[in-house]
Amino acid sequence: MQHFDVVIIGAGISGIGAACHLQKHNPNKSFAILEARERSGGTWDLFKYPGIRSDSDMHTLGFNFKPWKAAKAIADGPSIKRYLNETIAEHDLEQHIHYSQKLKSSSWSSEQQAWTLKTQSDDAYSCNFLMMCSGYYSYDKPYQPEFKGQKDFQGTLIHPQHWPEDLDYANKKVVVIGSGATAMTLVPAMADKAASVTMVQRSPTYVVSRPDEDAIANGLRKWLPSGMAYTLTRFKNTQLQKFMYKKMRTEPEKMKKALIGLVRKELNADVDVDKHFTPNYNPWDQRLCLIPNGDLFNSINEGKTKVVTDHIDCFTQTGVRLVSGEEIEADILVTATGLNMEFLGGSQFDVDGKPVNFTDTLAYKGMMYTDVPNMIQTFGYINASWTLRADLTAEYACRVINQMDSLGVTQCTPRLREADLSMELRPWIEGFSAGYMERAMDSFPKQGSNDPWRNTQNYALDKKMIRNAPLEDGALVFGPSEQKFTHPGLATPISTRDAA
Repeated sequence: MQHFDVVIIGAGISGIGAACHLQKHNPNKSFAILEARERSGGTWDLFKYPGIRSDSDMHTLGFNFKPWKAAKAIADGPSIKRYLNETIAEHDLEQHIHYSQKLKSSSWSSEQQAWTLKTQSDDAYSCNFLMMCSGYYSYDKPYQPEFKGQKDFQGTLIHPQHWPEDLDYANKKVVVIGSGATAMTLVPAMADKAASVTMVQRSPTYVVSRPDEDAIANGLRKWLPSGMAYTLTRFKNTQLQKFMYKKMRTEPEKMKKALIGLVRKELNADVDVDKHFTPNYNPWDQRLCLIPNGDLFNSINEGKTKVVTDHIDCFTQTGVRLVSGEEIEADILVTATGLNMEFLGGSQFDVDGKPVNFTDTLAYKGMMYTDVPNMIQTFGYINASWTLRADLTAEYACRVINQMDSLGVTQCTPRLREADLSMELRPWIEGFSAGYMERAMDSFPKQGSNDPWRNTQNYALDKKMIRNAPLEDGALVFGPSEQKFTHPGLATPISTRDAA
């Protein structure tokens, strides 16, 4: 069994970032990165569909320690993968990555003050501190509802998560089912080669067009050192995101009208914006879809793309039949129906032999869990760039590890205090009606109504709660503790034999 001070699970954007922060802030700690796949990069290596790109700007999706220098702020997948590969090379991380090591189980021993990790390849590792950076969705099983008559379809059926790289769609009739970010990306990307592309959606999504280049960022980079230009742009973009999100949540009707008005300006007069681009929910009840340079709108205006809003009755041999009775022919059907969330990569956890049911735990600062020692999870934002939260989480983990060293202890554990027992319990994510979230919330931990038990999804608040608040707050207990309070809304806490 190989032992390390710290083990990081996942070599995607979160795991790579965590390793870089660990090198900087905890240079005396040994570490390994366990990656389930044969390559690093996570999402940006997994997805291969046409047009794959970020819907967040790279000045906030990029790491806070590595400036994004390319002209395009809305970057394609291969560009993001190159950025991650550069980070690995610059920090000499390749030697620390263990590939094809999907985590199967994690067992904490209070006696040994260590996690024992077993992978599906039957390898074993141990560590004192565990950083879970495995993302939030299943890489193996996307969300793919069964459509009536699906087996009757005689063409090619594809889910974007398992895109065949050799697929030839030139001069083919393509139907894309869905209205999320993936569908919005795929449709204009395929339209130039395909004979036709039709996007079939049950209901509309909010879409907003913006340039893929940030003129201010590119201008700053001409006059300032890249690091300073990047920091200023990152600050500008986070403040703008904060302002716009607040406006949309506090003035939803006004902002809904403004968003739909922008769409009307982009599209030809014959496009039914009320039917196809006016959602029945408020802005940011679900994530907004970004249309770089108006590419989807341009494709519709040029007649290359058609949007149909209706429910699917069934698949046919030659395409799909809608509830309205309309039939749409297809050589290729793309089910851009979303993903399945997977908490902690789907691995099993136990503490001193007792299985951990995370639905009966409370999230501490959105990253640790009650009565589970020496483990931090990275879970990014749903309303801003993932990496903003990932950087905060990694910095916090490094502070916690150094604090344990300074106190001469080898364990830290979130514990409920007596004052916490009266607070309200809430879902892990609130006020977000996207299907992939609603399908999964019952399997996630809870959050509380009071700090430090909130999962705020607010970068400004998180900086105060995570970066600036003292580590020893009475809820994160360093060293041995008899503190064993149980919230009446949760099951009995995990019993651990604390050791110094």
